[in-house]
Amino acid sequence: MTYRAPVADIRFVLNELAGLNEVAALPGNEDVNPELVDAIVEEAAKLAENVIAPLNKIGDQHGNKLNDGVVTTAPGFKAAYQQFAENGWVSLGVSPEYGGQGMPGLVSMATEELWCASNVAFSLCPLLTLGALEALSHHASDEIKATYLPKMASGEWTGTMNLTEPQAGSDLAQVRSKAVPVGDGTYKISGQKIFITWGEHDMVENIVHLVLARLPDAPAGVKGISLFVVPKFLVNADGSLGARNDVKCVSIEHKLGIHASPTCVMSYGDQGGAIGYLVGEANKGLSYMFTMMNAARLGVGVEGMAIAERAYQQAVWYAKDRVQSRELGSDDPAPVAIIKHPDIRRMLMTMKAQIEAQRALTYFTGAALDKAGSHPDANEKAKWQAVVNFLIPIVKGWNTEQVNEIASLGVQIHGGMGFIEETGAAQHLRDARITAIYEGTTGIQALDLIGRKTAMERGMTAKALLGEAEAVAGKLKAAGLAEMGDALNAALVHARSTTEYVVGQFGEQPRAVAAGSVPFLKLMGIVLGGWQLGRAALVAKQKLADGEGDAAFFEAKLITARFYADHLLPQTGGLAAAILNGAASVMALPDEAF
Repeated sequence: MTYRAPVADIRFVLNELAGLNEVAALPGNEDVNPELVDAIVEEAAKLAENVIAPLNKIGDQHGNKLNDGVVTTAPGFKAAYQQFAENGWVSLGVSPEYGGQGMPGLVSMATEELWCASNVAFSLCPLLTLGALEALSHHASDEIKATYLPKMASGEWTGTMNLTEPQAGSDLAQVRSKAVPVGDGTYKISGQKIFITWGEHDMVENIVHLVLARLPDAPAGVKGISLFVVPKFLVNADGSLGARNDVKCVSIEHKLGIHASPTCVMSYGDQGGAIGYLVGEANKGLSYMFTMMNAARLGVGVEGMAIAERAYQQAVWYAKDRVQSRELGSDDPAPVAIIKHPDIRRMLMTMKAQIEAQRALTYFTGAALDKAGSHPDANEKAKWQAVVNFLIPIVKGWNTEQVNEIASLGVQIHGGMGFIEETGAAQHLRDARITAIYEGTTGIQALDLIGRKTAMERGMTAKALLGEAEAVAGKLKAAGLAEMGDALNAALVHARSTTEYVVGQFGEQPRAVAAGSVPFLKLMGIVLGGWQLGRAALVAKQKLADGEGDAAFFEAKLITARFYADHLLPQTGGLAAAILNGAASVMALPDEAF
């Protein structure tokens, strides 16, 4: 099964739901228009389908080889990356100040979906580079920017972020890596970092590591962490590469999935200290790194949705090709393609409906991020930033939790053959599993959502978005889609009651509220996804009434939205019960009883 880029679906979401026209109207986007964006997506689709997707299985089978600190990537990866970089895909959304093309984040997100769906292991390399570039562009000195950003923007150099240590997983207060001033403005970095994605590889000549470390006089905890640029090769004054820095990959992890992405254990300072350069002010490294982490969290949400799309395509292909058993209710005894069987169709629709809801909500968040960054009105900027802050943990957490369910359904549709590696369905499930852990587990996203993003602002942004959803429910009923509107309204009752619970109880009983935080995140994902599919249904109904476009395409949008309303939105009732009534039992059982 080869990947087919869902260009029509992406175009629909960009133009009808995410608001490409509004993003194009922002300052700096004067050259952006639907025709240009169409051309970009079409070209990205060709590269994804013809160059990157064929390497997905190859990379899974071959993985990476480590020999004396040198990582050799899977066959074809180096050539594909060079073509990717030379064609300008790394620089698409980067500011022209650093040699980029300056496209809005929404447009970059559309291409990012294609890279992630075609080959998620490959896509992680430019994703981390762009996150590192984002952090440096906001916080580094002009000298660091001039030295590193143009090469990173062009894709000639790649970037990483080095946070995690053996004793410090998500708790970065435990970081022990050291940074000792040399006296010439540089620092000697020493320590070990683990789980460093694309920390070492052979696709480019230099790798720019962003490393969290402590200065000798740093205060304890997260307030004493600084951020440093530590290149694989030092850079001379004229921009040429100098000596090899004292940084080395000492091992690569043997993982469940994403085998083609080298996950490295990096050692700094084995020979006396790696040369590093302080980014911004001392002891503010964690806040700087969060610039990168927020971008990465949204990117991981795209990964989850994209892998789900790939698993769905694989399942559809197999369901149409696999012939087994007679059709239920038919007099013809001949076996039929399993796509005719009701439960197969239910599973496919469960996959499809969630993917379409996720794509719409994710792209809506991408457009909100553009507005938060570039809107000329300060009040509008603040409003959209609040929307971004609220939605990022939902997009990251909901998309990545559900891709595990969606990819598992893909295996189930294949039956026994899904458990056999040869079909490829199992790879999607294995690759997807890490996404709910990357850049903060679902539990961490959910704590962020209930604490900083809901309780601390008294639910203001949550209530505003739920109000938007309620307006759509009313429009659905007025447009003759009453059942969809009623289903959305019923789900909104649960969303509102649980929001009030989080706002009212988080300060009084934070542990109890935290026990229901992941169900709250999922509930919000389902409801806001239903809001977006309700909007899609309204557009589709109007297009059909006006006789515009592909009637079959818009009929499918209506059917998918109706399925979501019937099968997904009712799940909010059970989730609400878990949030409002189930937290006590989670906390009541003594540790010894487990």
